[in-house]
Amino acid sequence: MAMETEIRNLLDCHVVGSDGQPIGKVGQVYLNDRTGEPEWVTVRTGFFGMKQTFVPLANARRSGEEIRVPFDREMIKGAPNIDVNGRLALEEEADLYRYYGMQPSGIPQQRSGEPRTRGPFTGERFAEQERGVPGEPLGERGVPGEPFGGLADERDIDMTMSEERLRIGKESRETGRVRLHKYVETEHVTERIPLSHEELVIEREPISDGETATPLEIREEERQMILHEERPIVGKETRPVERVRIHKRDVRHEEIVEGQVRRERLEIDEEGITRAEGEGLPPER
Repeated sequence: MAMETEIRNLLDCHVVGSDGQPIGKVGQVYLNDRTGEPEWVTVRTGFFGMKQTFVPLANARRSGEEIRVPFDREMIKGAPNIDVNGRLALEEEADLYRYYGMQPSGIPQQRSGEPRTRGPFTGERFAEQERGVPGEPLGERGVPGEPFGGLADERDIDMTMSEERLRIGKESRETGRVRLHKYVETEHVTERIPLSHEELVIEREPISDGETATPLEIREEERQMILHEERPIVGKETRPVERVRIHKRDVRHEEIVEGQVRRERLEIDEEGITRAEGEGLPPER
């Protein structure tokens, strides 16, 4: 009953990607045919959750109703499209493991074409069991909060190591604005200008007796002369005196960007002897 409870709990979970983005709700659970442990789940993706995509439970961790897997949303959505109505064939599961960059355990011991998984287990299947429809026996489960899958007598153990990397980019932001505005300024101007005017000059010249040929009649006579002068006239004209151009240019500089990233380290505990990754192996006995 413990395994049945575990599968029920998995069917109530939502899968979350390595980037923290929700992927979708668990649709079906597939068990390893040899160990009886949950090995795959399908995730409802696409519009209205109509598409179901296979996701491996290896290196996944469950917390409450969330299953966090070490793959992002885009990778899961691009997984091979496999029918979810039956068992996983050997070739299908190998394709999935190859896509996720994982080494399948126990596949070389199988014959080609032979399925490795029980299932699928769905909410409808549990409903059939409650109504008395016989189903397949369920085995034991792993410890909650630990990677799915129990102990197995394997020659090799695979574990995926991950690390975070800084993703550095550039953005353009506004630092200031420049406006050109011209205005009218009134200035008082004083200039000295030369002017001329006409004045009356009277010159008298006596006439000698010998120069008069014809006697003149004495009478009244009047003549006029017009006098002129220059006066200043102030006029204005507009003419260009200066052209102003403004342009912007790029100025290059460097800044130091710092951040913190996390990296997974491996620690091996063998019979009470703990050593970190990279330390030498103990001498053979």
